[in-house]
Amino acid sequence: MNTFKTPSNDQITAILENSKTIAVIGSSSNPYRTSFHIAQYLQQQGYGIIPINPNEKEVLGEKVYNSILDIPDSVEIGVIDIFRNKEFTHEMLQEIAEWSDKTGQKPLVWTQLDVSNKEAEEIAEENELPYVKNKCLMVEHRNLVKG
Repeated sequence: MNTFKTPSNDQITAILENSKTIAVIGSSSNPYRTSFHIAQYLQQQGYGIIPINPNEKEVLGEKVYNSILDIPDSVEIGVIDIFRNKEFTHEMLQEIAEWSDKTGQKPLVWTQLDVSNKEAEEIAEENELPYVKNKCLMVEHRNLVKG
């Protein structure tokens, strides 16, 4: 498993410029949480956001799904941004891989700072999912797309 490659900045820029919808795993309605702040930023940049969190009902005016597997297959997702403790990231990648097999979609999987783990990276590689590890999507968006 030594073929794992993070997408280049040019590839990430193209994905962010062409994506319309970003799923946010671990999204929170608490305005003091980083996931709220970054989801709000993404929404303000014109992205549709799909919050995913079994403990929430609505975030930033959007319906919240319990799991990515609950999102209708017809919804096209360009990026999946993960805000979970890294001990759960591989479980999220298993769900994303299952969803990807079901829908045929291969979105960019983005793990926020200190969220990635080796098992998750291996699942992404095995399922040919583009994967960014341990970077802030808001900071990278500002640098690559708005820069």
